[in-house]
Amino acid sequence: MIALNLKRVEYEYLPDDLFNKSELLLKSNPVYKLVPVLIHGDKPVCESRIIVEYIDQVWASSGPSILPADPYDRAIARFWAVYVDDKLAPPSLVLAWSKDEKSIAEAKEKLLAAVLQLEEAFVKCSKGKSFFGGDTINLVDITLGSFLSWLKVFEIITGINFLDKTKTPRLVEWAECFRSVDAAKEVLPEAEKLVEFRKFAQAAGRVTVAEAATE
Repeated sequence: MIALNLKRVEYEYLPDDLFNKSELLLKSNPVYKLVPVLIHGDKPVCESRIIVEYIDQVWASSGPSILPADPYDRAIARFWAVYVDDKLAPPSLVLAWSKDEKSIAEAKEKLLAAVLQLEEAFVKCSKGKSFFGGDTINLVDITLGSFLSWLKVFEIITGINFLDKTKTPRLVEWAECFRSVDAAKEVLPEAEKLVEFRKFAQAAGRVTVAEAATE
């Protein structure tokens, strides 16, 4: 949705109940049966990063480019976007849904280490500007920005500032800039609502770490 907003593309958002998946979702993504799915002209496109790149290519003439034009810069952006998903998603799932103290402690360390690495990456990629993409949001910004609300949730439930002004000053500044962009602030969920959703799901026994990993 951030990518669509950046490209000024009108769209209809259809939420889905992941505990009772719709026929449309199952038909649109029969392999993984997961969200998100972009349906464009009756053709489904699946997986977040693939969708973002598809949007960037189809609406190339509208709004800023999400992927750099230079092949090397494009490869670097894809590398760090993959890093975000690979290194932030697994510990995030543990912190969100696990009740095992040892697993939670390990997840905290892994998430902190990943964020520190991303601080270094941001310094190199941003070249002193506001975003990983420099003056504009790119694929890495969108990928990491999608975790911001959950990082705030983890701060609330653990008391740890994963984005810390002392250890990750540039990422703290980046997060403030990212949240202020209209394309992002229109769709980023409020952390407090995610906290309530987490409490509801855990109380109902509807989510485990293994289940969350498949969602």
